[in-house]
Amino acid sequence: MNKIIIENALPNVFAHRTDITSDIWQAKAFFERGHLYLVEANSGTGKSSMCSYIIGYRHDYSGRILFDSDDIRQYGTGKWVELRQKSLSHVFQELRLFPELTAMENVLIKNNLTGFKDMKQIDEWFDALGIGDKKEQKIGKMSFGQQQRVAMIRALVQPFDFILADEPISHLDETNSRIMAEIMMTEAKKQGAGVIVTSIGKHMDLPYEKILKL
Repeated sequence: MNKIIIENALPNVFAHRTDITSDIWQAKAFFERGHLYLVEANSGTGKSSMCSYIIGYRHDYSGRILFDSDDIRQYGTGKWVELRQKSLSHVFQELRLFPELTAMENVLIKNNLTGFKDMKQIDEWFDALGIGDKKEQKIGKMSFGQQQRVAMIRALVQPFDFILADEPISHLDETNSRIMAEIMMTEAKKQGAGVIVTSIGKHMDLPYEKILKL
């Protein structure tokens, strides 16, 4: 996949509104593979909804979302499974980790499916993000900032054409935010992938090629 196009889309919950000014809603927005984007939004403007639409988890919108020339509403379950394993990776704002599993188990759930990274690389990421000593700790016992770092590692243990990072550093200090950004961008560049970061304020300090207002 080389391009994501959001064309005249609008969440159904906003259908009655006439005051929307956006670079994405009721507009035409392009995200191209190999490029870096920031989507800035106020709370309640549909930022996480946009991510859920792109990843195929929700369909409650008007307009169209295209992957290259394909309208994603045409995709069935099998196609979405393939896309989420090989083309789309997502760091959820709410993380969606399994609290009863350890940090490493949460990462290996995906890596065991993809077989994409070896343990040496995964261990290096844990250490670089300052959670090398938390690998065997249950997620439910970790701080939200520590969980965000685990969620990023999990997002990187698969091939992807695009990665969506939905407020990935909201609970991180400046040092860990920088390290996470470097790790994400290194992997994205290695794969030639597009990066879409969302934020309602604090965001990764990166050389964004385009900033879109939601």
